[in-house]
Amino acid sequence: AIAVSSCTAGLMLVLRAAELTGEVVVPSFTFAATVHAVAWNGLRPRFADVDPATLTLSPEAVRRALGVRASAILATHVYGTPCDVEGLAAVAEEHGLRLFFDAAHAFGSRRGGVPVGRFGDAEVFSLSPTKVLVAGEGGLIATDDDVLAERCRMGRDYGNPGDYDCRLVGLNARMSELHAAVALASFEDLEERIGERNTLASAYREALEDVPGVSFPAVGPGDRSTYKDLAVLVDPGAYGRSADDLARALAAHGIETRRYFAPPVHRMRAYRSLAGGDGHLPETERASARALTLPLWSGMGEERVRRVAAAVAALRR
Repeated sequence: AIAVSSCTAGLMLVLRAAELTGEVVVPSFTFAATVHAVAWNGLRPRFADVDPATLTLSPEAVRRALGVRASAILATHVYGTPCDVEGLAAVAEEHGLRLFFDAAHAFGSRRGGVPVGRFGDAEVFSLSPTKVLVAGEGGLIATDDDVLAERCRMGRDYGNPGDYDCRLVGLNARMSELHAAVALASFEDLEERIGERNTLASAYREALEDVPGVSFPAVGPGDRSTYKDLAVLVDPGAYGRSADDLARALAAHGIETRRYFAPPVHRMRAYRSLAGGDGHLPETERASARALTLPLWSGMGEERVRRVAAAVAALRR
């Protein structure tokens, strides 16, 4: 595990350390920094669609998106829900690709009981203020590849191994001692906080299960999400409002929400020209149009969950 100044810097470093060329297959239903890390390395993002149930990168869609210039896959554990790591690993092995994960949301998530951080060539966590494990600002690179790890350690210090003869074009991406101290303190009750968030997520599901037009992304059997975000999917036909309309209505009642992720990255002005040749992403478009993240934080309490859920139910048309 290599501590860095941010998840974005960590993603930039692992891609640089891997000496990639050409294209990297990425989801569009993710935070922009996932794709920024690809572009900052002079690589072309190649967008692929997500699984409609989990909203994470689909192995089948990756296979369809692959071109002759692809060198890696960079998937995201969305909202803390683990990807289909086995399916993605099979595609990567079949085509000789490196496999990386943006695990910004997922410190403490598990795939079939195995902690996220143990998959692919490397996984990168975020420790920014909105995450479950926090450092104020910071990130962690997790890898079992000794060569990649050493290059990332050098890379976070300008590519300097200690003799000022830089081995690669690196960054100033060290985690400060102050942020490291905050992160160490944040470990103390991490499991309890993740357990509490799962309890609150279950309370949301129970409170909203009978509201037509409101559903939840799936978390696979045996998997654990951190529920860094609690997302619902709003079907405007059955609910009577769009996700945007519901967000405005909840705001009028003093309930803050977020549209993670709208627009999806391929619709952002920074990437429209790059995305033109990637084809239509129907599941990404559908998820982006319908996803709304409701309030969820450690210590929120089930009474607040019931109040938010009651507002969602009452606002249905």
